[in-house]
Amino acid sequence: MTSCLLLLCALGLAAAVPVARGLNRATWPDQSPVLGLWVWQCLVATVLLSCLTALALGMAAVFRTVRYHLFGSAPPDVVAAYQLASAPAWATALTLLLAAGAAWTVAVLVGHFRTVRRARGAARSRLRERAPELPVGLPAGRGPLLVLEEEYPDAWWMPGSPSRLVVTTGALRRLTASQLEAVLTHERGHARARHDWLLHLSAALAGGFPKVPVFTHFCEQTHRLVELAADDTAARQCGHVTTASALIELNQHRGVLPGESGRRLLEGRVNRLLTPPPTLRPRQRTPIVTAAALAPLLPLCIIFAPGIDALD
Repeated sequence: MTSCLLLLCALGLAAAVPVARGLNRATWPDQSPVLGLWVWQCLVATVLLSCLTALALGMAAVFRTVRYHLFGSAPPDVVAAYQLASAPAWATALTLLLAAGAAWTVAVLVGHFRTVRRARGAARSRLRERAPELPVGLPAGRGPLLVLEEEYPDAWWMPGSPSRLVVTTGALRRLTASQLEAVLTHERGHARARHDWLLHLSAALAGGFPKVPVFTHFCEQTHRLVELAADDTAARQCGHVTTASALIELNQHRGVLPGESGRRLLEGRVNRLLTPPPTLRPRQRTPIVTAAALAPLLPLCIIFAPGIDALD
């Protein structure tokens, strides 16, 4: 049991600090942002599963009731292999720390999603009040489109039930037909991939654990990579130059200072569209996909290893 706890803690710490920092410095996600998002999700899942399995093992060692529910139907040799009755004092302290972390994680996630739900409802009410009738001659087949009377050009996807694709009259006046289609395709890309859930999850974890590198980097990279992924969706359908020019037209009025992160992200997106990076080859993607898919299985292998060994 002691060795399992140590291995699980070591795995969680390794994934949360050095691996997360290394992935944050990697440049290949720019070539395949969808794969980059997948790898970040697998890394976060590895950290959370490491903590969860360590908590379950520690709870079984500290509390007999938990031990009975987890190991009640297990053969005696399997129970003996974990040596739960001889847990050291530090295991109790670690278990209590992990339990507090789990409770805090649940509280943070629930609180964040409640706040998001209230904010989304308020925003939806304001939009209903401001939305005029659709302009005559607007091309059909754009889905649930909501047009706002607004001077500044903008467009965004509002998740919920029902979901809405919102565009301002400023965008309709400023953008050409092909640029408008690129912007709407970009937002539809967010909607199809459900990027809103990923953004909320990463923001909640980063807000709840601001000193943990894996969660802060996960939040930063998620906000960047979802935009790159949606840019790629628009570029494949409407063209790279058209998508880049639409981004420029939509953001010219914002007046973002050159040194701000938003400006750097916008410049990076435009440059990436105008000079697309080479896509990852299958021989480059395969080891990344394999490592990412296997990483969340490591905590399960560690915690089940003594029991499987005892059955042999």
